[in-house]
This record gives sequence, structure tokens and C-alpha cells, in this order.
Amino acid sequence: MANYLRELLNHYYRVFNEKDFIVNDPISIPHLFTKKEDIEIAGFFASAIAWGNRKAILKSCHELMDRMDNSPYDFIMNYGNKDIDSLKGFYYRTFQETDAYCFADAIQNIYKNHGGLEKIFTDGYNESQYDKIKNAIIHFRKIFFEHEYPQRVSKHIADPSKGSASKRINMFLRWMVRNDNNGVDFGIWKGISPSDLVIPLDVHVGNVGRKLGLITAKANNWQAAMELTNYLKTLDKKDPVKYDFALFGIGNAGIEIDSPEINQ
Repeated sequence: MANYLRELLNHYYRVFNEKDFIVNDPISIPHLFTKKEDIEIAGFFASAIAWGNRKAILKSCHELMDRMDNSPYDFIMNYGNKDIDSLKGFYYRTFQETDAYCFADAIQNIYKNHGGLEKIFTDGYNESQYDKIKNAIIHFRKIFFEHEYPQRVSKHIADPSKGSASKRINMFLRWMVRNDNNGVDFGIWKGISPSDLVIPLDVHVGNVGRKLGLITAKANNWQAAMELTNYLKTLDKKDPVKYDFALFGIGNAGIEIDSPEINQ
């Protein structure tokens, strides 16, 4: 079974980890930029609203970048009351203008007072020997919510300490940390090891993982994400999350796969 799964997942990792993958994926938004801080901020916003129909996600992401004059770092660093009109009326599903205002304020605080997104996540990552990504996300949330925001904003920043799979943040971390020279993930953050990343567990990844017998947890929660990640480490301990391409690609494309029991 292990050989079958390794061959299957490696095959589809190679199929989907290509630049063609970028075009219809939210990662195309940070790929619009070359400056590190623009990539980080565009990537964070894109990942934050990356749920639902991908065409709708991309349309809203492009609108948001337009509202930031396609210079997200400059916009964030100079964000103030005069810039509220730039975000007024923006919404994507439950992410609305209030959330956009608060995100802009929180990210400005992170860059002006805490060294930027990379430093915040890396500091949290380095605080503990175990559960390093979980602690990185928890530390990030602590800094993000230093300023008081309406309660509604908290639902857009997942909390793994409460069991959330934190799919969108884990996806953002994959984008920033992984670097295999295929031109999809950026690999611009060097303080976090790809070996510690956690799989971004969405519906497609969860469904395929269960069909392959890699997840026993019934809900797509942090426990399930870790269960799947730990198995993927047996296939590639240095870069387990590379198989996100395979699992998501299989599910999103509706590819029929055999249950591993057939191939034992």
C-alpha cells in the first residue's frame, strides 16, 4: 500500500506542481508582484478569502489589489482614515468592508511595530520545540489582535488552539516557505523549515485523504490535518506538504483513484 500511495501522490505532485497551476489558483495574486513585502501582503489577503468558487475568489482578489493601487505594501504602510474609502464597499461572501479595514490596520501594525509577517510567524515557530506551526499561528493571532476589533473579524483568522484546521493560514505558509524551483510556491521565508509545515486541509484534500485511508478523523479539524501531515512525512519527511498539489489536484479535477486496499 505504501508503494502505491507514494507512486500515486508523487505522480500527481509532478502533474499539478507546474506554472500552469498558477493561473486559476489564488496563488496567482501574489505572483503579480516581485517585491517581498508585496508578495507577503497580497498572499495573505488572497489566502484569507480563499474559499468557495475559485473564479469568484480571483475576481475579488484582483478587485482588492486594484483598491490598493496594485501596491499593497505601500498602501498598508500609509493606510489611515483617508484610505478607508478605498476599501469601502468591498466584500467577498462573509469577508466585508469592516474586515478589510481591520485587516489593513492589523497588518500595518505588524509591519510598523513587529518586523513584518515573516518575523511574526518565525518568532512563534521558534518559541517551542513541538507543534511549531501551531504555535506560529497562535503567536500570529496574538499580534494580529493587539488592537481591538469587532468580534466578527476573528472568524477570518483561524485558531488551531480551538481545533481549526487553519487551512488558509497553512496554505499561506506553504506559499511563503516551500521552494522546489518549480515556480509555484515562493520559498522567500527561510526561518521556517518545509519539514514542519502542516497540510492545508480543505474539502478536496480531506475527501481524497479519506478515500486513500490516510485520515480517520471525521471532521476537517487540526487533528485531521496533523494525522494526514504525519503520514505524508513518511513519504517525504523534508517536504511533506508538497503532496498538497496531488491531493487537491486529484479532488479538484475529479480524478478517479483506486482505494489502496485494491493494490495491497
